[in-house]
Amino acid sequence: MCAWLVSGHPGLVSAQPAAATALPRDSVYQLDLALTTHEGRREPWSAHRGKPQLVSMFYTSCQYICPLIVDAGKAVERELGPKQRQRLGILLISMDPETDTPAALRSVVEKRRLDGTRWTLASPQRAQVRAVAGVLGIRYRELADGEFNHTSALVLLDKDGRVLARTEQMGSQPDPEFLAAVRKAVGPE
Repeated sequence: MCAWLVSGHPGLVSAQPAAATALPRDSVYQLDLALTTHEGRREPWSAHRGKPQLVSMFYTSCQYICPLIVDAGKAVERELGPKQRQRLGILLISMDPETDTPAALRSVVEKRRLDGTRWTLASPQRAQVRAVAGVLGIRYRELADGEFNHTSALVLLDKDGRVLARTEQMGSQPDPEFLAAVRKAVGPE
């Protein structure tokens, strides 16, 4: 039998079991982060809890490495079966929220033909960029010309937001060790 909680009171009925509300201590979702998606929805980062996620940081005006980050996500997807792809989310978080409006993010989704049922491009508030970069281990520095120097990485999170694996191998060929970790996280085809 499942224990149900409302405001910490045992025995009161709630829409969620108590176990579903407690995050692991090492979950990146412990960071209280609000995101605005490419669809214009405002949602908590923890809304992505429930299935494994590939997460990275990028910015839409990047002409160099950020397109390779998208390619790396697409390369991982290509190596998975249809059922495995459905069990994986891909979240790209902007480090340039002033520029990366929902329209700018949506433009990348459309141009790169990203499946909006699995891919989410989103921007935090400017004050939250450094915090999310920190929990993901992404280093960045804004340059005078509006560009960014930044770490290029895909981070694999489990369904509760714990870091399982990380790769800095970008492009159209996935890192074999990282791909093996993704396959393990999403389960068999």
